[in-house]
Amino acid sequence: MDTERTAAEVFGLLSDETRLDILRTVAEAQNEDHRTGVAELSFSEVYDRVDVDGTSKLSYHLGELTGTFLRKHDEGYAFSHAGEQMVRFILAENYRQPPDIGPVEADGTCLRCGEPGLEAVLQDQYFVLRCPDCERPTFTYRVTPAQARSHAEADLVEAVTWELAGDLLKTRQGVCPDCAGRLDTDVIDLDDVPSGETVPTSFAAASECRECLRYLGLPLSHAAAYHPESVAFHWEHGIDIAGTGLWEFHDRLHDGRWTTDRVDTDPDEYRVELEQESATLRLYLDDEATVTRTERVRSRDQRGRRS
Repeated sequence: MDTERTAAEVFGLLSDETRLDILRTVAEAQNEDHRTGVAELSFSEVYDRVDVDGTSKLSYHLGELTGTFLRKHDEGYAFSHAGEQMVRFILAENYRQPPDIGPVEADGTCLRCGEPGLEAVLQDQYFVLRCPDCERPTFTYRVTPAQARSHAEADLVEAVTWELAGDLLKTRQGVCPDCAGRLDTDVIDLDDVPSGETVPTSFAAASECRECLRYLGLPLSHAAAYHPESVAFHWEHGIDIAGTGLWEFHDRLHDGRWTTDRVDTDPDEYRVELEQESATLRLYLDDEATVTRTERVRSRDQRGRRS
C-alpha cells in the first residue's frame, strides 16, 4: 500500500460513507474495550458491523484505508494516528458551526485600558474576551463546536481557562498543544513591534510550531507564571494559577505587581517579578523564555533565597 499520498488524496479517502462507517465502527469497538484502550477488529467483525454490499467491497474499502487511517495486524485492523484523530473530529461533529454564545460577563481586566469587567463571546468560532469600555478584544483563543455545545455559557469561560492552562504547560516544555511537534519560543520586545497598540508590558513570549504553524503570544510575565515555582508560590497565597483565567492577571500589569525587565544582554536575560502581598517571586529567563533560576524575596529591598 502506497503511504506517500498527498493531502488531497488522503482527504479524498473520506468522501465515501462506507469508509466513514468503518472508522466509526473501530472507534465504537475501542470505546467498548476500556481495559486496553486499543481495538483490533478482524475482517469478519468489521463485516458484521458495517452495512456493506459484499466482502469484496469491504476488502476494497479496508485496503484504501489501510496505511493512512488504519493499521493491519495479525488480529485485524486498528487505528493509525491519523485515523484516531480524524474519527474523533467526525464523532464530535467539529466540522459544524458552534452555537451562538454571549455576551457573558467574565472576571478580568482589559489588557489595554485597564478597566475591570469583560464580556465573553464566540466570534468567527473563536472565544473572545472583549472590553465593554474601550470595545477592543483583550484575549482570543480557539474553541471547538463540541466544546461550545457541551458547556453552558458561563461554564465555557471555565472550560477555556482549563484548556488554556494545559496548553501553556505544554508550551513551556516546547511541545505544540495541537500536533505535539517542536515549539520554538522567543522573547520579543514589543517596543519594536509597530502594532499601534499600547499594553502595560515591554516583553512578550512568542511561540510557533515548526510543523503545524500554531502560534501563541502572551506577556512574558504570564508565560513565567506557569513555571512550577510560580504555581507553588501563588498556591501558598491562595491563588490557583491553572484554575484562573489568564485575563484575570492583567490588572497586575497595570498596577505594577507583575513587572518584566531586561537585566542583561549578550546573552539577553530577563527578570520577571510577581508580587503577592509582602512577598515577591523573581524568575530569570533567557531569550527563549526558559526560566533559568528563581528567587523569593520577602520585600523589594530584601534579598531572598534562590532555587
